[in-house]
Amino acid sequence: MARRTGRQGSFTRHLVIPLVMVLLFAGIAGGSYLALQHYGSPAHTGTCTASGLGTSHRYSTEQTANAALISAVAVDRGLPPRAASIALATAFQESQLRNIEHGDRDSIGLFQQRPSQGWGTQEQILDPMYSTNAFYDVLETVDGYASADINDVAQRVQRSGYPEAYRDHETEGRLYASALTGQSGANLVCTLDDVGSTVSPEQLRAELSRQFPRLSEAGRLTSALSGASSSAPQVPETAGATALVISTDGDTTIGWAMANWAVARAADDGVVQVSYQGRTWDRSLRGEEAATWSAVDGGDPDQIVVLVSGS
Repeated sequence: MARRTGRQGSFTRHLVIPLVMVLLFAGIAGGSYLALQHYGSPAHTGTCTASGLGTSHRYSTEQTANAALISAVAVDRGLPPRAASIALATAFQESQLRNIEHGDRDSIGLFQQRPSQGWGTQEQILDPMYSTNAFYDVLETVDGYASADINDVAQRVQRSGYPEAYRDHETEGRLYASALTGQSGANLVCTLDDVGSTVSPEQLRAELSRQFPRLSEAGRLTSALSGASSSAPQVPETAGATALVISTDGDTTIGWAMANWAVARAADDGVVQVSYQGRTWDRSLRGEEAATWSAVDGGDPDQIVVLVSGS
């Protein structure tokens, strides 16, 4: 009888120890999950997300900045959002939205355009502004491109050896185009580390003029430097004393294009906060709080106010 009880005790111990270990690991995993939800996942730091169509897609900051430039050119040229969707699906398939100096044969750049096929010189193609405008120049010659199948139009422009490959990136192309052309409002969000240095808002202002030359020259897009405390609805401790204030002459679609564009440029230009139409994106937020633009009171709702890192 005693021997039997010993076996039962041994069996119980062998059962309890694994059970305790399982519960211990479950507790650790659960705590880690809650911590990541509250503080943000390190794996997602340095990425941006656009949502819609029942899904979302995450890009690196390099990819997002290039997507913003491609969309900016479409907005500046007055092209329909569909043009940006086609261009983004194409660029992701060709280069994963990276301005690379290599490819199949002499293909280079965001769209893997070939100097030997008349797209321009190597130096020109490696200029994202030039290559993007070159893509749109050809796109506009395609009859009915604004309503046609994205993959088929992209193939007519690119003449790729993989004619169906662009279809794989149609959804993310549409999501990022919608955000960066201002169609879906406060959409784009980025999870970024702190800047850690002082940045001049003139840096972003110069990029704004470079990427939107037509709108700037026409006076439909203006920018000015102003005091952060008098312009922004709230000023985080990490922001400098000077804000970049962008106006779009009351055009809220272009306004949201500018606001999301500024977020997309945050990693390159030290942006810590963007406010527009009673909503704000704050670089310091993590986890669930960083997943959307927050509601905020104060400030002029018709101005895009961008704060950069400062002391």
